[in-house]
Amino acid sequence: MRGGKLGFVICVWFWSLFLCGCCLGRFVVEKSSLKVISPENIKDTYECALGNFGVPLYGGTLTGLIVYSQMNQNACSSNFTHDFSFKNKTHGSLPVFLLADRGGCFFTEKAWNAQNAGAAAILVADDRPEQLITMDLPQEGGARFDYIQNITIPSALITFSLEDAIKKALSNNDLVRVNLDWTEALPHPDERVEYEFWTNSNDECGPKCDTQIDFVKNFKGVAQILERKGYTRFTPHYITWYCPEEYISSTKCRSQCINYGRYCAPDPEQDFSKGYEGRDVVLQNLRHACLYKVANESGNPWIWWDYVTEFATHCSMKNNKYNKDCTEEVIKSLGVDIKKIDECVGDPESDAENAVLKTEQEAQIGKGVRGDVTILPTLIINNRQYRGKLDKRAVLKAICSGFEETTEPALCLSEKIERNECLENNGGCWMDKVANITACKDTFRGRVCECPIVEGVKFIGDGYKHCEASAALNCGVNNGGCWKSSKEDKTYSACIDGHTEGCRCPPGFIGDGVHSCEDIDECKENMICNCRECKCKNTWGSYECSCTANLLYFKEHDTCLSEYSTFHLKLYSVKMIIRVLVGVSVGGYTLYKYRVRRYMDSEIRAIMAQYMPLDGEGEVSVHGSLRDI
Repeated sequence: MRGGKLGFVICVWFWSLFLCGCCLGRFVVEKSSLKVISPENIKDTYECALGNFGVPLYGGTLTGLIVYSQMNQNACSSNFTHDFSFKNKTHGSLPVFLLADRGGCFFTEKAWNAQNAGAAAILVADDRPEQLITMDLPQEGGARFDYIQNITIPSALITFSLEDAIKKALSNNDLVRVNLDWTEALPHPDERVEYEFWTNSNDECGPKCDTQIDFVKNFKGVAQILERKGYTRFTPHYITWYCPEEYISSTKCRSQCINYGRYCAPDPEQDFSKGYEGRDVVLQNLRHACLYKVANESGNPWIWWDYVTEFATHCSMKNNKYNKDCTEEVIKSLGVDIKKIDECVGDPESDAENAVLKTEQEAQIGKGVRGDVTILPTLIINNRQYRGKLDKRAVLKAICSGFEETTEPALCLSEKIERNECLENNGGCWMDKVANITACKDTFRGRVCECPIVEGVKFIGDGYKHCEASAALNCGVNNGGCWKSSKEDKTYSACIDGHTEGCRCPPGFIGDGVHSCEDIDECKENMICNCRECKCKNTWGSYECSCTANLLYFKEHDTCLSEYSTFHLKLYSVKMIIRVLVGVSVGGYTLYKYRVRRYMDSEIRAIMAQYMPLDGEGEVSVHGSLRDI
């Protein structure tokens, strides 16, 4: 029975790959850069393939010295003491990278042995000239593979030719210094990261299932924060296969597929005679996908993380609750409309396409640089496949490396995630120590030197040696770098908004305007208060003039007048104003009387002329109202 099942799975897998190949799909090996720094004769940048285990340093780099064990060349043994000890070997302050030959044991075993010996990374050398491949996890499960989850060092596969060059350099007693660089391993085009998680609802697939279940539980909080604040756009996906036409009528195909062989999954226990079937997995995958679809349409896509976490806890295969009833209980607890999900799932017995699963199969085929999704689970960040352990911190670092510099959320710049390069010598950028203003901006992949904007004022310059405030509000930041002081309830400044060519001491002061402005003693310079009775008193930034005896000082005329003179002067001024007003009033009244008299005379003359016309004059025409009297 097991042999028949295995043959079925291989057949389905073969046909899936064949048809994907016809659609121009392909598997893409994700790579990073390996720079050989020394010796000089092999100094260059080479490609290496990322291993799908351990913790790659996305967004960062790691420099070290390569060592090669002559007695344990393939690193399949944990015993390196007869050759050398990583922990005791003196290499200065640089970490050690183990070079290991391919073959003899699983890739993960090599990495585990290297890590236990004290290596900071492992480079596995291919044993033949060929294209680089992805080092993946072993397909077997069981307790003997529990160590895989504890591998924390990064791993990479290098070419046969590079291995040969490194070994020759080591045989000549050269120190081979290399740098593993992941800064450009993932694209980082803008301020939002788009990522996908290709997963499975099955929990009976060994270490891989355990890995993805633990990852979802641990990463849920971070994922929901990033999604709610708009920093990311997340989409879950589910891989399905289909049954070749000649197998559709077989019992084995019917038990593993829905919709007449269009959507299939391998038997979870790899045994048709017991437990759950592949069609159960397909149906649960479909419900998971439909829940995300309904939640996304309602504007709450992050509910998927709550659902999957609850499902893994309450509806697992191990607890024999991997069924529709348990699924609906979880859905109800989250307040999602079950009717909409049932409509999305449709009829699994119909001879028709399911829109959701058809979209999933099409999305599985690689387009552009991404390549086919053939490894479960797979995380895709900005259309590139993540390689390495599905660890909360490791995945967060990978997502953070997908943001454009200076647009990362604060979560990506915490001490536990990255090192703030601006804290060391200000990152080599410009800084005004007095105002505590810096051009250094911390980013996940390093730092940038960029003149800042402070309180609405834009600084301009190269960011490395010079930054200067610009615009009309330059005095609002550090007073434009000019002198400013307060005294005697007065404040003076040498900065003028809109003037960026330098600092000028205000009137009443003298100096460079930057470091100091000294008060000018106007009294000492005999600049004012020159009248005979005047006395001058210097004040900070100004002066005061006063007069002796009972005289009052008039600043406009720089003269002193007595109070009596001032009173009579004021009285004389008032009298003159009154006389002018009276004169104007009398003149106006006289003119008014004259105009009224003229008007009345003309009216009376018109009336008299009507009854007593003068000789030679006709009847005078008057207003209609007079004719009617």
